Amino acid sequence: MRNASLGFGLGLRPVHYEALLGPHLGSVAWLEVLTENYLVPGGRPLHYLERLRPHYPFALHGVSLSIGGTDPLDMEYLRAVRALARRFQPAWISDHLCWTGVDGLQLHDLMPLPYTEEALQHVVERVIRVQDVFGQRLLLENVSSYVSYTHSTLSEWEFLAEVARRADCLLLLDLNNIYVSSVNHGFDAQAYLDGVPAERIQQFHLAGHSRHGDGQAEFLIDTHDAPVAEPVWQLYATAVRRFGPVSTMIERDDHIPDLPVLLDELAYARTIAADPTLPVVRT
Repeated sequence: MRNASLGFGLGLRPVHYEALLGPHLGSVAWLEVLTENYLVPGGRPLHYLERLRPHYPFALHGVSLSIGGTDPLDMEYLRAVRALARRFQPAWISDHLCWTGVDGLQLHDLMPLPYTEEALQHVVERVIRVQDVFGQRLLLENVSSYVSYTHSTLSEWEFLAEVARRADCLLLLDLNNIYVSSVNHGFDAQAYLDGVPAERIQQFHLAGHSRHGDGQAEFLIDTHDAPVAEPVWQLYATAVRRFGPVSTMIERDDHIPDLPVLLDELAYARTIAADPTLPVVRT
């Protein structure tokens, strides 16, 4: 049910525009484009997308859909995303399984949902409407979370799997988010991987996080400002064994290094994918 793997890519960041067009042209198999950065009529961002597109497949990745929100879907935003997709022909469009605001107030964060039947029906209806506008299936990404709801009746992975089944959408598994949430909430990351349908997994995210507190008070924050941590690499090896070849990319949003540093991380992902039974020793 999922598309063939694109291989190994990176999140496109402006600091790397020239390197990806110059000395490192063709160094990655594909690029994930942050949708909201390119919903403009012109300017430098679109200029570089036009230059990069002949050399790299794209995937669009958004943060503003608020698929779990209670405000009406933003049709102007959806039409703008559709226009961007028609212009650049991405392999797919993704966003997050979350809500981002209420009553028109934007929280600028990806808030988790209560995992209930009512929320499930609400999300499924909205995903189907979004897919009708886009004319293609949507990928939904699991978010990292720091709070939970006492009235949830499903696990996060059960909820995610059921959304994908009922809405006939695909999934973007962020392995760093799974690990972060597993530490914060005390669940088994392996159970998460076992609980989502292999045929729906279209993409993996790998990223870094930060660790805070100690002992029983320890918690993790999904910061995207550091290299991929060893436990996330280990989870990636487990995911490859479970799901097989899946389009994989690395996100870095702060403390962004020169491109060769990220290419080295990406090479390690290739090494794991080539033989996920080998010990993971990178730190």
